[in-house]
Amino acid sequence: MFARITGSLIERTVDAAIVEAGSLGYEIVLPPCIAEKIPTTPGANVSLEIYSVVNLDGNSGRFTYYGFTNSIEREFFEALITVASIGPRSAARAFSAPMSTIAAAIDRGDYAFLKSLPGIGQQKARDIVAKLQGKVAKFLLIQDAPAPRVATIPDFADEALAVLLQLGYKRGEAEAMIRETLDASPATDDAERLLAEIYRRKAAKEPA
Repeated sequence: MFARITGSLIERTVDAAIVEAGSLGYEIVLPPCIAEKIPTTPGANVSLEIYSVVNLDGNSGRFTYYGFTNSIEREFFEALITVASIGPRSAARAFSAPMSTIAAAIDRGDYAFLKSLPGIGQQKARDIVAKLQGKVAKFLLIQDAPAPRVATIPDFADEALAVLLQLGYKRGEAEAMIRETLDASPATDDAERLLAEIYRRKAAKEPA
């Protein structure tokens, strides 16, 4: 097991990242509020604090790795799973809201907010408050992810995306290339020109 990973992003999905480190690709589960802080562009450098779980199945076991951007976030995750009714996967799903917001709800005993989190009903909300209320002060200061920048993507970009997917590019990689190209060449106004510009930019980055 390991406590931290630093490497190159291979792929980002909604709830996980595959990070290459030491020629190995590790799948890291990301709570939703953590995923918002992680880049989506393949090749980006990523550094995550890791909480490891061993899932036993008969005589074999499988590791699941949960990722966080700093040790305080991981510590809050560890605090949440000390609640008897909350397991690691449930805790990861529950962090759909910013961690500081969840900590504040625990601190004030806000059952209504807590039971609105994915997988947290009335009883689990009560269990969380009973176990952690008065013990979450430092988690109130966790820095939340910045509000995402809303970008207007023209309709023709969907056509270009479909072509890139057919050519074998992963969705995250294709979407990143489209965004970068449109940012660099805002005058692009149809799918064919967009694809041509993506090719030109990609060729320019490749070694001669």
